[in-house]
Parts: sequence; C-alpha cells; structure tokens
Amino acid sequence: MPDLLETLADILGQDGLLTDQESCILYAQDVLTKDEPAIAVARPADTEQLSACVKAAVAAGVDVLPRGGGMSYTSGYLPQNKGSLIIDMGRMTRVLEINTEDMYVTVEAGCTWASLYEALKESGWRTPFWGTLSGIFATVGGGVSQNSIFWGAGTYGSAVDSVVSLSIVLADGSVLNTGSAAHCKGTPWFRHFGPDLTGIFLGDCGALGFKANVTLKLVPEYPARSGLSFASDTGEAMLAFASDVSRLQLASEVCGFDPYLQAQRLKRESLGKDVKALAGVMKSAGGLGKALKAGAKVALAGRGYMKDVKFSIHTLIEERYDAVVGIKEKELRELANKHGLREIENSIPKILRANPFGPVNNMIGPEGQRWAPVHALVPHSKAAQTFQAIEATFARHQDAIEKFDIGCGYLFSSIGNNALAIEPVFFWPDELNELHHHAVEESHLQRLKGFPANPEARAAVITIRKELVALFADMGLAHLQIGKAYHYKESLRPEAWALVEALKQHVDPSGKINPGSLGLNRAD
Repeated sequence: MPDLLETLADILGQDGLLTDQESCILYAQDVLTKDEPAIAVARPADTEQLSACVKAAVAAGVDVLPRGGGMSYTSGYLPQNKGSLIIDMGRMTRVLEINTEDMYVTVEAGCTWASLYEALKESGWRTPFWGTLSGIFATVGGGVSQNSIFWGAGTYGSAVDSVVSLSIVLADGSVLNTGSAAHCKGTPWFRHFGPDLTGIFLGDCGALGFKANVTLKLVPEYPARSGLSFASDTGEAMLAFASDVSRLQLASEVCGFDPYLQAQRLKRESLGKDVKALAGVMKSAGGLGKALKAGAKVALAGRGYMKDVKFSIHTLIEERYDAVVGIKEKELRELANKHGLREIENSIPKILRANPFGPVNNMIGPEGQRWAPVHALVPHSKAAQTFQAIEATFARHQDAIEKFDIGCGYLFSSIGNNALAIEPVFFWPDELNELHHHAVEESHLQRLKGFPANPEARAAVITIRKELVALFADMGLAHLQIGKAYHYKESLRPEAWALVEALKQHVDPSGKINPGSLGLNRAD
C-alpha cells in the first residue's frame, strides 16, 4: 500500500491525493451510511490522471471506487473492504464542448448539474434532463451512473435518457468511447451506432468503469412557463391524477407530498418570507410588472394556504408559446376536477423553478433529525397498490415508529409518460454525520436543536427500509441508484444476470472496480 500511495502522489501531485483521517472518513460515507473509511482519496484533474490512478490501484490489488457529489443513500460508492481507494471526481469539472450545431454538450464527469445549467444559461439551449434538486453538489457523472430524476424528467425521462455518449476508464486504464464516438473517426453526436454500448454503462452505479466524460443532447430552452398546484384528500386520488398527467406529458416536472413531509418542509422557513426564494421568483418572472405580481402572490400566500391541505401535487409547465401553456393549464385543471382535486396557490412551483439548485438543507429534518429515503419506480397500473402496500408496512411497524419518534412521509414524482417514483422518507432523532456538516449550510445548522446518537432508532429505520426494499422486489418494481441496497442480483432472471456478470468479467476481470455494487463481487 505505501508503494501505491507513492505512485498516486506522483500521478496526482500534492493537491490530488488526500490521506488524512478526516477526508478518508468523509468521502467514504453517504447520506445514510458510514462504515469502512477509505485508505486514501484520489482526486484526478483529467482523464489521463484518472486512467493512471485506476490502472495503478487495480494492478496493486486494491478496490477502487468512484465518487461524485456524495448525495446518494444506497452505499453506491462506499467501500465494502478495508484498504479501499476512493476516486473523487471533484476536480474534473470542466464543460468541454457546447456544440449547438450538432446539438450536444460534453462535460467532465465531476461537473455539477448546477455548473452545467449556468454554462448553458445564456445559450438558448439546455439538456433535456437537466439535474436533480441537489444539483449544487450532485454531478453529471454520478447522475448518469446512479440514474436520477427531477428537472425535465416529466417530459424527457430520467438522466440516462438524455445521454448520447460516454468516455469510460476501464480497470486496465484503457479509455472506451461509446456511441458515434466509438467510430475511429467519429465525434460524440449520436448514441446508436450498432449495439448500444452507452446504455451498458448507464445506471451501473460505477460497477463497470469510471466515467471520465459525459455527452448529453441539447434541446431548446423554452421561454413560456407556468405551474399549477392542487390539493387532494387521498394519496390514491393524487396518484391517479399524476398518472394521467404523466401519460399525456402535460408537465415538465411533477412532485407531490404527503401531509407529514409537507409539514416538515413548511416548518423550516416561511415560503413567503424566504427573501432569496422571493427574489428568484421575481427575477424569473420576466418584466417588471410580471415580477411584482409574481412576488406579491407568493408573499401574500405565505404558508397559510397549506394548513388544510392533506396531499399536495405541484406541476410545472414549459413550452415554446404562451398559448400552448394555457392549453396545458386548462387540461390540468380538467384532470384535477376529474380526480376530485382542488387548485391551491402555486407558490411551490414558482419557487422551485426560480431556484432550481438551492442548498441541500432538506437532507436533514427541521430540528436536525436524520433523513433517509427509499424508493420504487412503478408503472401507472401499480401506483395505488404500491402506496397501499407501503402504508400497510408502516402500520405493521407503528409501535417502533411511535417508540423512536420516527416520522414517515412521501415524495411522489413522474418520469416520462410511463412511470411514477414513489419515495417513502424517514426522519428520526439521531446525530448528524460528517457529510451532513459538509453539505448543509453552516448558518442553517447553527439554528437547529440537534440530537445525540440514537442507534436504536437508526436500526428501526433500517429494518423498515429493508422490508420495503423486499416488498418492492416482490412486486417487480424498478429502482434508480441501485448501489448496494436494492435486490438487483436477486431480482434478475438468470439469463440477464449471466450477461451482467459476463460484462463485469470482461471490463474488470479482477473485480476491483466498486465491488458489491449491483451485487457484483459482493462480500456476502
């Protein structure tokens, strides 16, 4: 190991290799789990350094794992063995090419979604899927490795649906280009050139190689925007409405909250008094008159309009023309009426769209509680059934939920025209980890009560999450960010798993690239 660290220091220079205990602990934990620290953290500055690091680590027989922005919660980049090397992509952040003639943008994998958004902001173009709500930290490489949803997902699908081409560093240090870039004289302008090699490395959770560069499509940035919000008395009615909106692709984004999660979000800060949010709403409205009107409506609404709301669902619309936005608004209102929903003030869509990449303070509770989600991707036909099965699981664990003061809520969203994401979330009193202190704004942390370590409550949450994961597998549902948490290996048909294993064997014969991810080379 000393020899490897010396080699890595030679490759990376003084700024590129972290061996202090604090860094080895911080970079080896995610939002939920903190376990085995890394032996070191390598931070390459370009593809050449990334390639050399991977090659050296694998040759030394060391597990090597890729880390993006650290915003996931399924142990995807966490070591399963002692002495593992983490490669953090935080120095590979450049936007390499914006090609508005051939309609693609290429970035280094450590570029954040927020940085990509800013780079394209004045161009009139953007990527179809354009980021997660945690995009000030979450990276493009991490987003397409784990697969992600939110901005643009209602129209264009999840993050991987926007990818054209990848540059992948394999275990031997070689660099594989996919799509049209695999052509010996090609550029990354088209995804499909023979078998879809790009797709193999999307959603792989870093199990098959290290993404160096990612190329995504470009689409026009539409100027006509709106958003409508609705209240529902039941989760089933809200989900039925969300499915209809999804099938007809009436919204670029859809997100819904249950009563508990809604209350947690509203406890944090008044929507009407959040000066940054209000300024963003006014700035994005366009024109002084529109800005004043939009700002006044949000300020006057405050939080009071949500007090009698059980479930809420929020839809965002973007189109080329205002007239088309008006047609979609009319259809949304008709669908809401059909499902028994009522329209409420649309402050949340306005604030979300005006501040797409805000602080990640929501990764803890309003008093400093720990937070952890679990999720399933469901076809429309199973949405209500899945919701009811989750509710039944919560009911079975009600004694533990009450004993340990565990808060259970939901986030709902749509993906393209054929899927919904149902995400149960948990809050419980427990101490925060290093990652929380690193990512959450210090000014926010200082206002919070905080809690001591509470391993019993944490164990109860993990037990309920594991039961839900098993439930989702039994129902035949799918997942984003599979990592080391979901039942991927156990759920696949033998023929499919055999192909996944064969791919792993070909690109990583020694099994040193992120062992355990997807269930490959797992230390059972």
